[in-house]
Amino acid sequence: MTEDNEDFLDEELLSQNNIDNLDIDEENKGLYEHLNITVDKSQEPLRIDKFLLIFRQNSSRNKISQTCRAGNVIVNGTPVKQNYRVKPGDQISVLLAHPPRENVIIPQNIPINIIYEDDDLVVVDKDAGMVVHPGFGNWDGTLVNALAYHFEQNNEKSDLDRVGLVHRIDKDTSGLLVIAKNEYALSFLAKQFFERKTKRLYWAFVWGNVQDDEGTIRGHIGRHPKNRMQMHTYEDGSQGKHAVTHYKVLERFKYMTWVECKLETGRTHQIRAHFKHIGHTLFNDERYEGHTPLRGVNLPKYKQFIKNVFEVLPRHALHAHTLGFIHPTTKKELYFESPMPKDMEDAVKKWRKYLEN
Repeated sequence: MTEDNEDFLDEELLSQNNIDNLDIDEENKGLYEHLNITVDKSQEPLRIDKFLLIFRQNSSRNKISQTCRAGNVIVNGTPVKQNYRVKPGDQISVLLAHPPRENVIIPQNIPINIIYEDDDLVVVDKDAGMVVHPGFGNWDGTLVNALAYHFEQNNEKSDLDRVGLVHRIDKDTSGLLVIAKNEYALSFLAKQFFERKTKRLYWAFVWGNVQDDEGTIRGHIGRHPKNRMQMHTYEDGSQGKHAVTHYKVLERFKYMTWVECKLETGRTHQIRAHFKHIGHTLFNDERYEGHTPLRGVNLPKYKQFIKNVFEVLPRHALHAHTLGFIHPTTKKELYFESPMPKDMEDAVKKWRKYLEN
C-alpha cells in the first residue's frame, strides 16, 4: 500500500492482517485495497462514512461516499449507502480504487487514438510500443502523459495520479484500454474488472500448430525461478496464483497459429506464460524466447522468410481486440472492437503468401 493522505486504510490495520489476499496483478495492480472489518460489540450506531473515517481521519467523507455509490462498501454481503448505520458485529468489506502516486504526471503532446470519450471515461486504442504509465525507466512518453495533455487542452481536470487507469496492457501489446476521469467511474469500472464482468478478447500469434481448435490452459502463474524477467506456469499449483486462459484457433499457418484468447483471470503476462508453457510461445516475444525461428525447421528460405516477418512485426504478437463494460453513469453496456493493427495484418499476409508458394 502506498502512503497517501487520501487513503483511509491504515498501516496499523494492514499489520493486523485485515487485508484479504486479493487476486490483483499487473493489469489491476493498485486499483483495489480490500479491507475487512468486524464491528466491535461495544460500537454504538454510527453512519458508515463517519465510522470509516476513524481509520484515517485525514481522508474525506466525499471519497467514502463515492465508494459507497459505486457499490464497493459491503456490509454483511450487501452494498450499502453512506448513511447506513453500523451495528455491533457487522462485517464490513471495503474496495478502493486508486493507483499509486509514483511521480508527477507531465502533460506531453503525444498522438493517441481516442475512440470514445464522455464526462466519465475515455477509451483508447493503444499503439504497440507505448508504455501505459510512468515508471522506472519510462518516466515520460507514456499514455498517461498523453492523456494529461489531452485533458489540459480540453480544460478538463483529471488527477491521473489518483484516478485514471482501470487496467493496463504491456508496452508492446496493442489494443483497447478504458481510462476513468473521476473516482466514482474508476471505482465502478475497477469493480467490473475485479469481478471479471468485462468482455475482453485478445488476438495472439503463437509459434507452432496448436493441436486443438479450442482449449483451456490452467496453471498457477508466478515469477520464474531462474529468469526474474519472466513469469512461469506452475502446473502443480506449488507457487504463483491461479490462472485460466481459454483459447480458440482462428487460422493456422503451419508453423504459426492465430488464436483468440479469453482470460478467466488477469495475471501478469498470463497469455505469454501460459502459451510458452504448452510449447507455443508468442511469435517474436523476445522476453519469452519467441524471437527465433521455430526449432526443427532449417530451410534457408524459411529462415529468411521469418526474418522478413520479424521486420514487419518487430514486437510480440498480442492485441487487445475487444472491450465491453457497463457505463458507470448510464448503466448501459458499451462495447468496442479494435481492428488488427497493421504490423500484425502485414504478418498474416506474408504467412498466407508463403504457404501459397
